[in-house]
Amino acid sequence: MTTPTFEVLPRDLSAYRQGNTGIDYVHRFESGRPGPHVMVNALTHGNEFCGMVAACHLLDTGARPLKGTLTVSFANVAAYETFDTARPFDSRQLVHNLNRIWSDEQLDGPERSPELERARAMRPAVEAADHILDIHSTSQPVQPFWVYQKLAHLGAAAMAIGRPAVHLVMPAGLGSGTPLIRCGRHGSADPPGVAMVAECGQHFLQASSDLATEVALDFLAHFGLITRDEPAAPRAPQQRFELLQTCMVTHADFRFTRPVIGFETFAQGELIATQGTTEIRSPCDGCTILMPTREPIVGREAVYLSRPMT
Repeated sequence: MTTPTFEVLPRDLSAYRQGNTGIDYVHRFESGRPGPHVMVNALTHGNEFCGMVAACHLLDTGARPLKGTLTVSFANVAAYETFDTARPFDSRQLVHNLNRIWSDEQLDGPERSPELERARAMRPAVEAADHILDIHSTSQPVQPFWVYQKLAHLGAAAMAIGRPAVHLVMPAGLGSGTPLIRCGRHGSADPPGVAMVAECGQHFLQASSDLATEVALDFLAHFGLITRDEPAAPRAPQQRFELLQTCMVTHADFRFTRPVIGFETFAQGELIATQGTTEIRSPCDGCTILMPTREPIVGREAVYLSRPMT
């Protein structure tokens, strides 16, 4: 495997631990004027540093809402604090994937883990927000993209914000658990606001952190919480992909048929991967894969299968 380039490394977040909400690493700022409650969340996965940089930027520069309420949060700090450049992908999580456990069944259930305890602690803050930007990054250096439910008002917001210019649209969720953006009322058939993931590029690249910061500011400006002095980013052609299937790793002998990093395309019926005697084949012409696993682990996601949307 290729050793990643480390342009961004963790910083000490202890100064941000004590917020003003009673929840560690969660900060809320109220304008005193009517308006939406917008949450910018970072570090749902502990090695995705671009969100940390964006959240620190908002806090360090004293960003305050002109109307409504702003919440800035760091999620899986416990995993983040285990980061080691010798094993840079291990600090993604400690036990559970923090971005797949936001169902009522899991949050109200008896199971315990650092991630479940953190999600339970953050749940009131997540459910209180009208709009949520959950900032992520990818293990491979692929083009950035949005992830959101297939709902008209979510697509309209992503298109209006304009960057990233690529969209992964989920008609029926991920199929592998409940992400933060579908927690509580945000996962209803008619959610009240906009909750989206921005995948901003490879974990450790400066460009990913730069984009994450810009997207966070764009998101806040879109809902009127701040104004931006910078001119709007040049509008790139928008590409939308519909998620068809989330394939899981079910066998230790999992392998792709060719080297992939994401956004490769396959013809209908073409073999994408094998795991033991099971085959994963393309369900359509132009099937585009996203988020292929770099290290197959049984029980975790292997790859997303999608198709271009017209």
